[in-house]
Amino acid sequence: MSKILFIDVDGTLVDYDNNIPQSAVEAIKIARNNGHKVYICTGRSKSEVYQELWDIGLDGMIGGNGSYVEDNNNVVMHNTITYEQCKHIVDWLHNKKLEFYLESNSGLYASENFETVGQPVIQEYSNRKGNLSNSLTVREAFPDMLFDGELYRDDVNKVSFILNSYQDHLDSIDEFPDLNPGTWGGKGEIALFGDLGVKNINKASAISSLLDYLGADIKDTIAFGDANVDIPMLEHCNIGVAMGSGGQKIKEMADIVTDDVEKDGLYKAFKTLNLI
Repeated sequence: MSKILFIDVDGTLVDYDNNIPQSAVEAIKIARNNGHKVYICTGRSKSEVYQELWDIGLDGMIGGNGSYVEDNNNVVMHNTITYEQCKHIVDWLHNKKLEFYLESNSGLYASENFETVGQPVIQEYSNRKGNLSNSLTVREAFPDMLFDGELYRDDVNKVSFILNSYQDHLDSIDEFPDLNPGTWGGKGEIALFGDLGVKNINKASAISSLLDYLGADIKDTIAFGDANVDIPMLEHCNIGVAMGSGGQKIKEMADIVTDDVEKDGLYKAFKTLNLI
């Protein structure tokens, strides 16, 4: 029976040098030829889903950690931060002297000093994912990032900001009860980034919206991920697969743990599940 596959991007489909293992490309192509549907389900907005990902062959995407849903170029659902909320965020981050970028389907819009302040943070993020000789630049990590764009916007899916300390995240919870505050790049006190997204959405709620649109059943779904933000979709789908390079929490709750992304983990999981 045909399955619907939801695949996280960073750390699952793509390694932390932005490389896509050829085995993962092959696995997705074969799975789709076998009649399965494949969607990426990512924190990235559409502007960060570069052509090499679409060239693999996908049925659509869930982006912004659930704020955007697309099926074969048809927009199923799109929830954005309002203009007033965006202005509040930008002003608050400026006042706290925190560098940030706005994540929109139209592009990534960086704050004034994000490129310089962000470089060591991006390198540390990559180091934590196993690239110990990293010299990654912000422009390499975000090839299409805009450094002179308008920051008061009405098309923002979510906002990521560099944490000077974990207290910045705690402060964001108090400051933005109308949004969904989170962190990434590490657990708790060692998190590198805070983020602010649309309230009451996540990857699982977006999957429900897509399944309703498709008239599909949750029993035919399989989710693949590596991070805590992926846990809701692994819990929601019929089968949840954690990458070997994932955190302990997601590996403990997953139905299956496969190998690391760069060790053909996705291909191996597809084989285990008889998708290919």
